[in-house]
Amino acid sequence: MRVIALIPARLESTRLPRKLLRMLDGITILRRTFEAVLATELFDEVIVVCDNQLLCDEMMKYNYRFMLSQKEHESGTDRIAEAALNLDADIIVNVQADEPFIEKQALQKVIDLFQNPLVEIASLKKQITEESQINNPNCVKVVTDAQGKALYFSRSAIPYNRDHSEAVAYFQHIGVYAFRKDVLLKFANLPPSPLEQIEKLENLRMLENGLSVYLAEIEHVGISIDTEEDLLKAISYLQDQKSA
Repeated sequence: MRVIALIPARLESTRLPRKLLRMLDGITILRRTFEAVLATELFDEVIVVCDNQLLCDEMMKYNYRFMLSQKEHESGTDRIAEAALNLDADIIVNVQADEPFIEKQALQKVIDLFQNPLVEIASLKKQITEESQINNPNCVKVVTDAQGKALYFSRSAIPYNRDHSEAVAYFQHIGVYAFRKDVLLKFANLPPSPLEQIEKLENLRMLENGLSVYLAEIEHVGISIDTEEDLLKAISYLQDQKSA
């Protein structure tokens, strides 16, 4: 299989303005994410898909591969679909640009799922036990069948623990997606679905249109940067790594 990583990069961010150009120990978040993905050596190509010339300029400084979107997009998935249209690829992996600590093991697990011909879309999940996370609507939960196929995604705590059993396992959805190229292009042309609009989760559009989403389980998730607090955590983490 020819596997390409696409990193959708948007300049403006509501909670952390121009976050991809913010510095982590002298290196931008965008560059750190690109270099982390490149270092895995899992991909035939790694390309940043930018929505702004300033992001392109950052990539050009280091002769890193990038593309500039030709139009505005509602989501990162739409952005990579435009970029994927003319690429020679079997599998497209969508890596979020604010994941500078993305790990090879996690990306390898996503790619390995495609050994199953039934898999159209692949992603990740992680078990969570903290009540604050289980009941946090910003933490998206997923329920899968015995083969790892997604049954439902929700901002609510699923499954509902009616009898307060201690045996219930809750899983957080980790937002790394990989698509067979034809499925990505199909998905990008589908209109928003009812459940998607209710929960504000585009992965529900996948399920409502009968696409098969399979998830591999991981145990560790790196720091994703969405807020100033996340950025400070990342800076502290790098300082600890240096002093270790």
